[in-house]
Amino acid sequence: MTSIFQDKAFGAIYGAFLSLAILLTSVGDVWARPDSFADLAEKLMPAVVNISTTQTVDARGGQQGIPPFNDFFEEFFRRGQRQPGGPPRPQPKRKVSSLGSGFIIDQDGVVITNNHVIEGADEIVVTLSDGTKLDATLVGRDPKTDLAVLTVKTKRKLPFVPLGDSSKSRVGDWVIAIGNPFGLGGSLSAGVISAIKRDIHAGPYDSFIQTDAAINKGNSGGPLFNLNGEVIGVNSAIISPSGGSVGIGFSIPSNLVENVVGQLRAFGETRRGWLGVRIQAVTDELAESLGLDETAGALVSEVAPDGPADKGGLQVGDVILSFDGRKIPEMRDLPRIVAETKIDKSVKVEVVRRGSKKTLKVVTGRLDEQQADASDAAAPSKGTGKSGDVEIAGLTLQNINDEKRQKYDLSEQVEGALVVDVDAESDAYESGLRVGDVIVELNQDKVKSAADVVKGVEAARKADKKTVLIFVETGEARRFIALPVVK
Repeated sequence: MTSIFQDKAFGAIYGAFLSLAILLTSVGDVWARPDSFADLAEKLMPAVVNISTTQTVDARGGQQGIPPFNDFFEEFFRRGQRQPGGPPRPQPKRKVSSLGSGFIIDQDGVVITNNHVIEGADEIVVTLSDGTKLDATLVGRDPKTDLAVLTVKTKRKLPFVPLGDSSKSRVGDWVIAIGNPFGLGGSLSAGVISAIKRDIHAGPYDSFIQTDAAINKGNSGGPLFNLNGEVIGVNSAIISPSGGSVGIGFSIPSNLVENVVGQLRAFGETRRGWLGVRIQAVTDELAESLGLDETAGALVSEVAPDGPADKGGLQVGDVILSFDGRKIPEMRDLPRIVAETKIDKSVKVEVVRRGSKKTLKVVTGRLDEQQADASDAAAPSKGTGKSGDVEIAGLTLQNINDEKRQKYDLSEQVEGALVVDVDAESDAYESGLRVGDVIVELNQDKVKSAADVVKGVEAARKADKKTVLIFVETGEARRFIALPVVK
């Protein structure tokens, strides 16, 4: 009886503690969820503005007709715009208006919005939350990140909001968006962060915060807040088949915003760091061929002569693992990190070269469009071998001579093995090799003839390797390919 009683007493006490723990957990969950966003809204809304723009465009003449008669209608109305025997009448002008959002980050009237909200505008008007309308002046804009900075003048000090640290944002965090959707000013929506570092192919520095907070047309340029009232993003884009919110919205992270806005305010333009390389993604096959422990980093496919990378000792085939102390998990991370780095700064670059890690020092340059578009490939010597078909791994290769250079439009400098046929059912075709490609390196050794490729592939097969790393030139572009060589 005693032991049964003790067991029952223990069971009762344990059950009470368990119930209390469940209750406290439930209360904790309730506490974690805000009962209302009203206090935050009252504090933040005065700093969020509506932006209206006006642009003068040519009024389009003519009428929309049935397609076969379009030419007739256009000619008919063109004639109506001519004076008899005289020149065409001037085209009438019309004004086009658009609406967007923005927010104030300085009491003296500095406003942030999207570039696409104000691009091409003749007039920009900022409307404050109390209805006050102020003419805005464009300070600077950056199409690559879709950001713009405006200023407004007023005698009073304006309410403003601070930029937060977007790197601390996590998936699942509560966020609120405030803006001007469909012209309905001062609208708030709430949701959570659905994902971070999203690449939606909107620009070269994509790293969006994704949220399910409702973002619609007119929300562009408006702020995304955390629950501390800090701006962690600028609402910029949505994915939607209908044009309205379906819970997939994207915001430019505040850390990127802060860097770009700082440059626009200081210089009226962006001044980005430049490394002077062309890069490609590291695939699982390339990682194996390069002897990497993991699929990460950015593979250097070209180095600009006399550029920062060249002067710092970077070479084609290097895999950049970190830049200025920041790791490069994926290839697309490197352009953004380099762009954010100060010009003329000496930075450490960690690379893997032929299976060994090295740390190099590079002094960043300044990016401009000419540097970004230039062909930075180094020029190898001219090949003069005799032609003759060689077949290996689904490829038919030939040496390069003057006749082949003319036929395949090859540069005078390129040297290697020319691909003249690819088996459409081969791994080589699946890897992207095509007729006219030139294999210039194999396992990071120079290729001077088709025979060099055969030797390299056979050596890899004898060593029981599944792939060889080849470096291919196609026109003005160069890239690495992990070519399967299993028989």
